[in-house]
Amino acid sequence: LTLPQFVQLMDNFVGEDISLPTVKRLTAFMKGEYKQTKEEKMKQLEKVRHMSRMAQRKQLLEALFEKWDSNACGSLDLKEVDAGLSRFKGGMGKVALLKAKRQLCLQYPQVSRVGKLSPKAFQTFLELFASEFSGNEDETIDNLVRFLTIRVEKSHPESLQSSARRKWLQDIQQAAETSGTSMEPVYKAVFKALSQDMEAHGDNKRISAYIALLEENQLSPEQGQVLLRYMACTADDAPYVLNQVLHRDMKGVSFAAIDQGKPIYVPRVDLHGNIHFWNSDSPVEERKGSLLVLPLHDAHWRVFGILGLDTLQDQCEKSIFLSHEITFYEGVCHAFSKAYHDICMRENVLQVAVTALDWLYPRTPSIHTVTTYLVAPGKDKNYALCKMITTDNMGQKEIHSSPVVLFREEDLLRDYLFKCTDSSEVTLTSVHGEYHIAVPLHDLSRQTLGVFDISIGQHKKLPPEEQKDLQKMLKMAQAACSEILQRSLEETEPTHVLEAEHLANVRHTGILFHWFMLQELRECV
Repeated sequence: LTLPQFVQLMDNFVGEDISLPTVKRLTAFMKGEYKQTKEEKMKQLEKVRHMSRMAQRKQLLEALFEKWDSNACGSLDLKEVDAGLSRFKGGMGKVALLKAKRQLCLQYPQVSRVGKLSPKAFQTFLELFASEFSGNEDETIDNLVRFLTIRVEKSHPESLQSSARRKWLQDIQQAAETSGTSMEPVYKAVFKALSQDMEAHGDNKRISAYIALLEENQLSPEQGQVLLRYMACTADDAPYVLNQVLHRDMKGVSFAAIDQGKPIYVPRVDLHGNIHFWNSDSPVEERKGSLLVLPLHDAHWRVFGILGLDTLQDQCEKSIFLSHEITFYEGVCHAFSKAYHDICMRENVLQVAVTALDWLYPRTPSIHTVTTYLVAPGKDKNYALCKMITTDNMGQKEIHSSPVVLFREEDLLRDYLFKCTDSSEVTLTSVHGEYHIAVPLHDLSRQTLGVFDISIGQHKKLPPEEQKDLQKMLKMAQAACSEILQRSLEETEPTHVLEAEHLANVRHTGILFHWFMLQELRECV
C-alpha cells in the first residue's frame, strides 16, 4: 500500500463518527500488532530500490531520445540507431545487436515494417541490447547512454531551436489533456505551433495549414472506399477548405501520401499538374508556391489522415520548406496523433460510462445522482478533475462537451474526489448530510483515470441487492476500460472483440460493457 492508499483504507475502516480516543487506540493497536520479518523488510526495500532504478533509467533514456531527436520529430530512424549501437565497445556487440533487434521486432511488429522507433520502442531496444552483455546491466546502460550522447552533441543554437519546438509540441498535448472530448483546442494548438515555428525558424513564411481525416465513403463508394474530410484549417482558408471532401478520383497528392505512408513535397505546385486547388476563385497565374502533405499515423503506424501545408499565399517566389522544417512538421503530426487518440480514448471511456449507467439505474433506485469525472494530468498533485457526465435521479444524463474543471484548492467540499484519485481506492464520505461513494476507474498501471461520484442521499449504504448490482457494474466498466486502453498500446496489434466494431471504423465501445457482462454470466452458469 502507498501512503494515500493506507490512509484511505483506515479512513474507510473507522468511518466519520468515530471519536478521537478511539482513533488513538486503533493507531496504538496497529503500531503494536504490525509485524514485519527481516526477510519481508529486505524484500520490500529491494522492490523500492528496483522501482527507483527503473524510474531513473526511464528518465535517462527519455533524455537520450530527445538528444537524438533534435528536430522534435517524435521518432528515430532505426538504421541510425542501429549504426550508433554497432560501434559500441569498438563494434564488439554486433551479435548482441542482432539478437536485440530480433526481440524488438517481436515486441513491436511495426518497427520492421516502417523502420521507425518511438520513445518506448527506443528504450526497449537499448534495454534488450544492454541485457546481452555480461556484467551489471545498469552500468552497461550508463556506459551506452554516455557513448550515444557524445555522438549527437548539438550546438547552442540547435539546442535552443529543439527546446522551443518541444515546448510548442507539449502545448498540443496539454490542450488535449484539458479539453475533455473537444478537438477544437487541439486544432488551435497545432496551427499555433506551426505559426510560431514559421516565425522563429522559417523565415516568417506565410503558410496555410489544414488537417483532413479519413472516413468511410458511404455515399459514393464508386469514388473510393474512403474519403478525406477537412476538419480544421488556418483562418484565412476556412471559407474554401473547412468541411470539404477529397475523393480518390479527384486531383491531389494526399492519397499518394496516405498510400506511401511518407511525406510528399511539391516545391512548385504550378509545374506539378496534379494539385487540387480548393479556392477556385484564385487566378491560375497566382497559383504558385510549395505544397507539403504529411500522413498522420496512429501508434500502430496506420495512416488515419493528413496534415497539409502550402505557401500559396506567400508573395516570395522561392518560398520553400527546408528539411529541418519538414522534420519538425512530422513531430507536429506525432503530437497531434497522440492528442487525437487520447481524446478518442476518453470518448470511448465515457461511452462505457454511459452504457454502464444505463444498465445500473433501473436496478438501483436508492442511487440519487452519479457524476463522472476524468483526470486531467498535472505535475505531482496539481492535476484537475473534469466533470464530464451528470446523471440525475431519473437516469437522465447531461454530457459536458466543455467540461467543468475542479481544482483541489478551489473546491474543499469535493476533497474526497481528490483523495479517491490520489489513493486510487474507493472513498466514502458525507457532504451536508448526503452520503457519497467515490469509485476510481484505473488505467493499466492502476493510476486513476476517472472517478464515479455516486450519491446515495441520507442512506449510509445501499440495500444488499443494489450494492451487488453496483459492484457488478463497476467491475464490468473497469474491464471494458482496461480493454480500450490495452488496444491503444503500440505493442498491441489491433484487434476487435466483435465484428460490429468494424463498422465505419468506429469503436462501439458501449458494446464492450455488455460483452464483459455476458462473459460474467457465462462463467456463473
